[in-house]
Amino acid sequence: MAQVLQTFSISAPGFFGLNTQDSSLDLASGFALSANNCVIDKFGRIGSRKGWSPQNTAINAALGTADIKSIGELVTNGGVSYTICAGNNKLFIYAANALTELTYGGGGTAPTITNSNWQMAALNSHLYLFQSGHTPLVFDPAVSTTTYRRISEKTGHTGTVQNGNVVISAYGRLWVTDTTTDKNTIYFSDSLAGHLWTGGSSGSLNVNTVWPNGGDNIVGLGAHNGFLFIFGRNNILVYSGATVPSTITLSDTTTGIGCIARDSIQNTGSDIIFLSDTGVRSVLRTIQEKSAPYRDLSKNVRDDLMQGVLGELNEPIKAVYSPFESFYLLTLPLSKIVYCFDLKTQLQDGSSRVTTWDNIEPKSLFYRSDKTLLIGKEGYLGSYTGNSDNGVSYRMTYYTNHTDFGQPSVTSILKKIKVVVVGGTAQDLIVKWDYDFKENYYSQAVGIPVQGVSEYNIAEYGISEYSDGIALNTLTVYPTGAGKVVQTGYEADINGSALSIQKLEIHAKNGKTV
Repeated sequence: MAQVLQTFSISAPGFFGLNTQDSSLDLASGFALSANNCVIDKFGRIGSRKGWSPQNTAINAALGTADIKSIGELVTNGGVSYTICAGNNKLFIYAANALTELTYGGGGTAPTITNSNWQMAALNSHLYLFQSGHTPLVFDPAVSTTTYRRISEKTGHTGTVQNGNVVISAYGRLWVTDTTTDKNTIYFSDSLAGHLWTGGSSGSLNVNTVWPNGGDNIVGLGAHNGFLFIFGRNNILVYSGATVPSTITLSDTTTGIGCIARDSIQNTGSDIIFLSDTGVRSVLRTIQEKSAPYRDLSKNVRDDLMQGVLGELNEPIKAVYSPFESFYLLTLPLSKIVYCFDLKTQLQDGSSRVTTWDNIEPKSLFYRSDKTLLIGKEGYLGSYTGNSDNGVSYRMTYYTNHTDFGQPSVTSILKKIKVVVVGGTAQDLIVKWDYDFKENYYSQAVGIPVQGVSEYNIAEYGISEYSDGIALNTLTVYPTGAGKVVQTGYEADINGSALSIQKLEIHAKNGKTV
């Protein structure tokens, strides 16, 4: 008697993102073992990321092909936006599709700049720049839009501006810390005056005696809901009353979790995300639940992520939060990997849905007020847009977890794989399959036809929401071979057209019992 053909369906494949932490046989079907150059789109589908395009149409001679390592924005009180970036130990302003070098406009000898790892903070129509071992600088468009100066050269300056590596603008003032000789004191400027460091409401806060379990060093700062978060390497201090520094009070401490990368700290508006030595975490926990652990966003990829972090000793790790894209990106520049943490929703265990990117290789990241996600590249200030990397295609890959279809002692004979894809045009989808963990994949290419945007109403899959004009196709391949454990994979070169996978149907027959 002929075996009955069985159908195994995965709707919204890859919806849970990557899981390389747990046993692949025990994973729910929504997890992926590979999701590279992918995002989780707004409909919960695994799909291709966007690409990048240059903002400056020509390379600036002063920058050459050097990396843009830091980016900042000043939005003045009058609503005018200025984008400043740094590379090749120089500063540049971006405007009208061009990068123009900022020159020193002070009255003495220009400061020596030996690196481009600035942290920038905007306050009261000024942009302030701080970097370890460097004189702090200011960009003041009211004086000049083509020059920068030392903060100490600004008219009315008072006090000593610390050569800190960390600066944030919060609660109407600058907060600066992490000098080469003092990593336990936070200095704060007068209200709305990043050049006034004595008098008024300026002052300092030393935390050397309040670290739990001995000393620590400050790595970065964050601010949220009236609190100042002081991130040490191994501990976190939370001070309340930061809106009025004279009344600032230690409110909470966390032991055993700290921050290991200054630029990984990103404020989402309702939370602060950062990289610790145990993964990407969130400070979100209510004051009433002080015993609750900080949320671990990277739980499902922790070992792979931290293995990559170990190789980033000599190059700053960068991150960005994009409310428009609803993700947090963490880039490991030496490993050339970007981890994308989807923040539209969280999994039941509190972790995020994670995918990875390669090829794009950001050297810096910044979310601008006009919703543009800026990317520092070699010789270019790029933006996250389109569906190619500066005209070059990139490979999207998605691989399911391994499955025995609920019958571990029975061989499965694959007969048909149907893939419902959204988007794509005039390109191949490469469907792969493998048996029993051998990683010796069979493959078959199936073409997505040339197509434009048209109307669809596909009742079979209950996806009438795509009748807004997104092209949708069902692609079919006929696999060979058999095994107890099956894995399938899907790859496509993205070059001008976005592609998402809506549904998988795997048709198989039972083989012999083993």
